[in-house]
Amino acid sequence: MNASLLDVRGEARARAFDVSGYPAALFPSAIRTWRARMVNEHASSAVFEALARQLAEAGFPPELADACRGFAAEERRHGILCGAVVEALGGTATASVPERPEFPLHRDAPPRAAVLRNVIHICCMSETVAVALIGAERLEMPPGPLLELLTRIYADEVGHARFGWRLLEQVAPELSAAERTAVERYLPVAFRHLVQHEHAHLPPHDAPPQGEQLGLCSGLNARVLLDETIEEVIRPGLRRYFDC
Repeated sequence: MNASLLDVRGEARARAFDVSGYPAALFPSAIRTWRARMVNEHASSAVFEALARQLAEAGFPPELADACRGFAAEERRHGILCGAVVEALGGTATASVPERPEFPLHRDAPPRAAVLRNVIHICCMSETVAVALIGAERLEMPPGPLLELLTRIYADEVGHARFGWRLLEQVAPELSAAERTAVERYLPVAFRHLVQHEHAHLPPHDAPPQGEQLGLCSGLNARVLLDETIEEVIRPGLRRYFDC
């Protein structure tokens, strides 16, 4: 698969970031963590741009597409902020990024159901998990510039998740039987992809001592929280409208 270079050095270096007082021995691990976040956040911007186009093409109100374009801008800003942390820690805000899979348009489903499939996957699943994981991380992080940065990202992710759940609340009750079936048919695939994606990005071990200061999470605890979020938040939320 082809790869491209993500380079946000210019924007990242324009944002002064103070990492004095954090344990320097953990900087190499923290650089890897925040660079991965930089990549993930930047990639999410393209996802929301594609969702905005799909919403517009399916005839949804223009303000919904506008909201998704705003989310895309927020995700790009998150990527730059994460890159600023990388630079402050002594790393370089660049990364080789594999070519992303094509955005799924779900041609096998009616247009409105196709949109809901993506809204559920992106907002009700992925962004809801992000809210849970980042929220837990914030509770363990001491006061300081990293906590302030993570709080800014967290607030935006909450907005992204709420967008999906609110849109679902508005549209799901109006679905035809064929549209509802098309969405339900996709849900097992979406849950499976969600777990695979999160496990691929979570470290398979605990964070080192003092790692929480620099945002180094325990992958083991995060996996437990992922399962709890799916079973206690996402699945019950979807069961209000679908069999899943």
